[in-house]
Amino acid sequence: MTHNALSQASLADVEALRLLLAGSSVIDWQRLSFADLTEVDRFLKTHEFDVHKPEVLARLEALREDAVEYLTRSLGYRIPAEVAHEMPVRELFLLASSRGRRQAYACIVLKAMHVMHHLAGRELLFVLPVSDDEVFALVERKVVDTVEQIRAAGYPIVEFAWSRKEHDSIVTKLLAKRQSIAANVFDKLRFRLVTRTLNDLPAVLNELLQRLVPFNYVIPGESVNGILPFRRMVESIPSFARWADKLQKDDAAEGQEHLSAQNEFSGPGYRIINFVVDMPVRFGEDMGAVPTTGELDKGHVIFVLTEFQVMDAETAKRNEEGENSHFAYKERQYTRVKARLEGGRKPDEPTGPVTLPDDPDYVDSDED
Repeated sequence: MTHNALSQASLADVEALRLLLAGSSVIDWQRLSFADLTEVDRFLKTHEFDVHKPEVLARLEALREDAVEYLTRSLGYRIPAEVAHEMPVRELFLLASSRGRRQAYACIVLKAMHVMHHLAGRELLFVLPVSDDEVFALVERKVVDTVEQIRAAGYPIVEFAWSRKEHDSIVTKLLAKRQSIAANVFDKLRFRLVTRTLNDLPAVLNELLQRLVPFNYVIPGESVNGILPFRRMVESIPSFARWADKLQKDDAAEGQEHLSAQNEFSGPGYRIINFVVDMPVRFGEDMGAVPTTGELDKGHVIFVLTEFQVMDAETAKRNEEGENSHFAYKERQYTRVKARLEGGRKPDEPTGPVTLPDDPDYVDSDED
């Protein structure tokens, strides 16, 4: 299934998969790798951009204009006229995938557009009169519909589930990790996909990238890949291997090949592919009042942090055994939280009654 489904994999597909698995950033890339406008349009569709609609092309042109103005005003760039306004905006992606001096300028403009679109969508989310529940429901509908399409196309996804992180779990996570703040809880909305075999994983991940996940909005530094070593995967899939010597240098991605990316509370044998994407969602009348004209200038797309956990069935089974189990994970996490709450007791010390300095009558309770 894997090799047949990936027989037409392009260089752009392999680059996107490497970024997803490593959690690196397109801002550090030197070029794109799109072969034609069909690939470009497919990529834009994952951003909720239907290029057949005039208003969508107008939005892309407005983003380019803002990006060129920023680059000229703040950083002193002199953007060539062809890149700045003469070339159709979709063709910028092809120019950024070519060679030469204009290619570098196309990349620079697209990087600025990437950030500006993301910022506008984030700002728009704050002014829309909608609840988290309504926003999460939109993402759930979008992801579920797409995964069902992938299943219907014959890809062996044997388990698919989703959940919203409960209040108590969020509090526990924030108490357990020193670096966590509420704004950085990425897994409030989580989707879990399990494939039939290990060999099915590359094809399913590729389909997610082509249909749903815009690779440039995968959150840098938040990917975990304990299942598919990238270089080994490329060598084992002929349609990937043909692009091996054409992959651009990506120091962050290469570094991940040698890291043991594992949650500190996970068991020693726990393995998973985990990534977080700021999922673009196009809002409509079902999301409440229509924004004012000024807010509409930010576009019609909002972003919602969404976590994906992907693995094969055998790995999923091992992940629920012994020290890898969810129960063992939570026990280790609770031990850390209690240690921090009780004023510095080392995490590996046994739990039990603790006498706090300012309360000699304090007795630990199981009720917390």
